[in-house]
Amino acid sequence: MRKISVLLFLAWVGFLFYAGIALFTSGFLLTRLELTNHSSCQEPPGPGSLPWGSRGEPGACWMASRFSRLVLVLIDALRFDFAQPQLSHVSGEPPVSLPFLGKLGFLQRILEIQPHHARLYQSRVDPPTTTMQRLKALTTGSLPTFIDAGSNFASYAIAEDNLVKQLTSTGRRVVFMGDETWNDLFPGAFSQAFFFPSFDVRDLHTVDNGILEHLYPTMDSGEWDVLITHFLGVDHCGHKHGPHHPEMAKKLSQMDQVIQGLVERLENDTLLVVTGDHGMTTSGNHGGDSELETSAALFLYSPTALFPSAPPEEPKVIPQISLVPTLALLLGLPIPFGNIGEVIAEVFSEVEDSQPHSSTLAQASALHLNAQQVSRFLHTYSTAAQDLQVKELHRLQNLFSKASADYQRLLQSPQGAEAALQIVITELQQFLRGVRAMCIESWARFSLSFLLLHLLAAGIPITTPGPFTVPWQAVSAWAFMATQTFYSTGHQPVFPAIHWHAAFVGVPEGHDFTWLSALLVGTNTFASHILFAVGCPLLLLWPFLCESQGPRKRRQPPGNEAEARVRPEEEEEPLMEMRLRDAPHHFNAALLQLGLKYLFVLGIQILACALAASILRRHLMVWKVFAPKFIFEAMGFIVSSVGLCLGIALVMRVDGAVSSWFRQLVLAQQKAGEQSSLVYMGAGSSAREAQSHLLPPYSQDLLASGTSLFYNSKS
Repeated sequence: MRKISVLLFLAWVGFLFYAGIALFTSGFLLTRLELTNHSSCQEPPGPGSLPWGSRGEPGACWMASRFSRLVLVLIDALRFDFAQPQLSHVSGEPPVSLPFLGKLGFLQRILEIQPHHARLYQSRVDPPTTTMQRLKALTTGSLPTFIDAGSNFASYAIAEDNLVKQLTSTGRRVVFMGDETWNDLFPGAFSQAFFFPSFDVRDLHTVDNGILEHLYPTMDSGEWDVLITHFLGVDHCGHKHGPHHPEMAKKLSQMDQVIQGLVERLENDTLLVVTGDHGMTTSGNHGGDSELETSAALFLYSPTALFPSAPPEEPKVIPQISLVPTLALLLGLPIPFGNIGEVIAEVFSEVEDSQPHSSTLAQASALHLNAQQVSRFLHTYSTAAQDLQVKELHRLQNLFSKASADYQRLLQSPQGAEAALQIVITELQQFLRGVRAMCIESWARFSLSFLLLHLLAAGIPITTPGPFTVPWQAVSAWAFMATQTFYSTGHQPVFPAIHWHAAFVGVPEGHDFTWLSALLVGTNTFASHILFAVGCPLLLLWPFLCESQGPRKRRQPPGNEAEARVRPEEEEEPLMEMRLRDAPHHFNAALLQLGLKYLFVLGIQILACALAASILRRHLMVWKVFAPKFIFEAMGFIVSSVGLCLGIALVMRVDGAVSSWFRQLVLAQQKAGEQSSLVYMGAGSSAREAQSHLLPPYSQDLLASGTSLFYNSKS
């Protein structure tokens, strides 16, 4: 029962730390309340008349659709500079020889030949830059939570309003082919689907070839309204070889041929969208918020003229979630309820102005619908949750009210109102961009509850009396050695540095068990924490292994005083770890003390990470350095605490076995002493002399102690 109490007390202390970690995670990392409200054509986003473009149109929703079909080509990890042309050689400068430049040649030719039909944007991605979070953002227009990065390979169905749900609710036939993650996010949403496994990052061709097998036959069949493809070859090539490998040039050239084949098959009522969900680093990884990871390409093309002017020299930079409201209005759908993205205004311009200021008015109408939807979301969200900044919320709502009133007034008399419309457009854009900035800031707020629970756990007394006290220096050094081993084995506390190849250790042909992959990767990542936590109880034995080897006189049993005077003095060998038997009642207390000290040192590390993340929560590198560091430290603490309990339980089990052996040894000695008493007067010390040749020195001492107890009881 004493041993069970030690383990239960350690588990309770660990639970306090777990609760603090959970509270800090919910209070600091990007978190928000997910609303299940849905937009519908029957419910306009706000008061006032619908835009002029939707009046009297049969089947029109918030705005009349410009396209009846959509082809969405998602090329995983299509970094923005992958779509850049090969730079010409300038005299005096070395030629550019990056293998990924200029491989999307057909895309560049379309931009040059048909400038009013195509446009290239630099899509700015919100961290974390992992596939599942990006898919949520690309379909809901919202900000996914940062902690969802840990479930990148175990995603769940999206409960929020999204583009796929809006398409299926209006009877559109949605066909998908590619990454199987979409099946987890949108189960049963597709009229036809071809899913392919995505976990094996060493496989560059299976998913892409599977898509190409079905892509063109599906397009030619015409049995679709929205066609979505998710290619993985570029992303897997980055993970396996990096962006500068010649294999990347081959994959990009393949994607260029895919785009060309799609453009040749497009009809006039179809919009083509080619985009990347995120970028990649120079090593081919992603997950953080570096410039290369958050920079993706976005390409729009229509067989009919879509843009009133030629593209600028430098592509515009737009938030990735801007694609959601833009596609919704272009397809005649309601904007998803929780969207906070801003429409790409220029795609709503009139190529040929049939009326004065019609292009400006069309842009203002799209922005006003977008702003109404966002304002409705803010009102609903602020009623259900209290994590938005009240002062900033009121300021933004006042800005929207003014811009909406000006817009409604201009609808009544649009003649001669070009300058006023531009002012309204600017105000609406300020409102939408302000809302997005407020949401990012408000959904990353620090909670002090973590500190309170941490101090409660750290305040538990951990000093116990007894002869087996392990110094703080030894415990701290042991914990730091675990951290040093973590780094020396090639690990870093950032998501791109995770050794994903460990998922295939022992199974080179691959497997379909996600739990096994997670177990292998987790064991590889936190191996140092596991080994040092399980081995932490060994610190109790170290002082005895290092005790001095000074001469000590061996104890003699009663009745041998004369023999001791005759025989020369012998040195007693140190008992070392067997001295734990001298005070067995202190052993469990010593284990508890050591466990609490180790948990305290690990808790101090988590506290330091939490303080750094909270103090620097507005720093540019918070999502790249501080938040991932805290997540890794928290996971390391959980793994270490479990390993510590297992190690202590194992030592207790060994201690129980040794204690049982000692009891049997003493009983055996008592029986031997009882027999020797019968021949004590005649045999002398011959039996003890025989035992001294058969047993090791420390056992001789223990047997001598047992014999002494026996004679005392006799007397």
